[in-house]
Amino acid sequence: MNYTNLFKIALRAIAANKTRSFLTALGIIIGIASVITMLAVGQGTKQSIQANIAEMGSNMIMIHPGADRRGGVRQEASSMETLKMTDYKTIKEQCRYIKGISPVVTSSGQFIYGNENTPSSLYGVNEDYLEIRQLSVAEGEMFTPADIKSSAKVCVLGQTVVDNLFPEGNDPIGKVVRFNSIPFRVVGVLKKKGYNSMGMDQDDLVLAPYTSVMKRILAQTYLGSIQCSAITESVTEKATEEITAILRHNHKLKDATEDREADEDDFNIRSQEELASMMTSTSDMLTILLGCVAGISLIVGGIGIMNIMYVSVTERTREIGLRMSVGARGTDILNQFLIEAILLSVTGGLIGVMLGVGASFSIKTFAHWPIAIQAWTIVMSFAVCTFTGVFFGWYPAQKAARLDPIEAIRYE
Repeated sequence: MNYTNLFKIALRAIAANKTRSFLTALGIIIGIASVITMLAVGQGTKQSIQANIAEMGSNMIMIHPGADRRGGVRQEASSMETLKMTDYKTIKEQCRYIKGISPVVTSSGQFIYGNENTPSSLYGVNEDYLEIRQLSVAEGEMFTPADIKSSAKVCVLGQTVVDNLFPEGNDPIGKVVRFNSIPFRVVGVLKKKGYNSMGMDQDDLVLAPYTSVMKRILAQTYLGSIQCSAITESVTEKATEEITAILRHNHKLKDATEDREADEDDFNIRSQEELASMMTSTSDMLTILLGCVAGISLIVGGIGIMNIMYVSVTERTREIGLRMSVGARGTDILNQFLIEAILLSVTGGLIGVMLGVGASFSIKTFAHWPIAIQAWTIVMSFAVCTFTGVFFGWYPAQKAARLDPIEAIRYE
């Protein structure tokens, strides 16, 4: 018996029990749709995170004060004063692998203009900060090195702060806003960046000369952090190593010898490359987890196919006996039921793919989640549903092929 006839017989058997066949394929449909949707959400989240990190500057290096032990108790990093202006100047002069560097000091408080006010964060930085963080000025200009040298009370506003302080759309350039009780003249407005993948508003900030923030607001001589950008992403690791060596020398931290261990760093250095790698691995793990959870329904669907094939073999025992008595071989019977199982799973797979793609775009449209449907997920889905049909249809088909023709004809 050729495969064309076997295919027609399988189609007739499925058509004879339309409702039962659809309910059998429903498990595969839901499984494939779930896998495609979950993988689309996972891949979309991964790409969104990578894009946001790239927007922040893929070659950015962040230096923070490190926690220290006092009386056997580890202190909070925020309470440490290990980063000084001399560290910033030494790194700027001696590090060969960076193209921009900025001290960073921060303070949170209330910005006030007229009758309007809004809470936000004030970042004390220099002019390199824009390049390091991939920011740009949309209106006005950035404060100058002269402003930094004179500790001028000038600032550049983020778009969210502008919207809150100037709700009527007035031009903020040249206006004076107060941070708590300190007046700052607005010299520029940053270009809008929106929210990042972690839900943080990247426009809710105000930039000012770091000297102004340190002297007029915080009254401190140490830095909250130092941010710099490597010449290229490929030399980020070399830049990190060189910065580490410079800071250890500045802080008089001793290296390991035969008699003693090396002093622990009193600073932390993190690069965007390291952050991107960590976030990507976390996103991959979550994507795999989502795919595995969705894949459970595929197993349930496969068990449904096996169950129905068992029922089908039992119902058609006399038919099998008649076919075998007129010359059908065990292989023909095996292929007949195997083709039937594969048709159920592949048909369910096709519907599941369409449903999964539709569900993915619905999530993007209504929930505004990032999605990314990749070709390999659809190819994998077809491979999985075909394998499911073969795997779960094989045993019932084998049972049918091994029936004794005489006993099968006598079966009631």
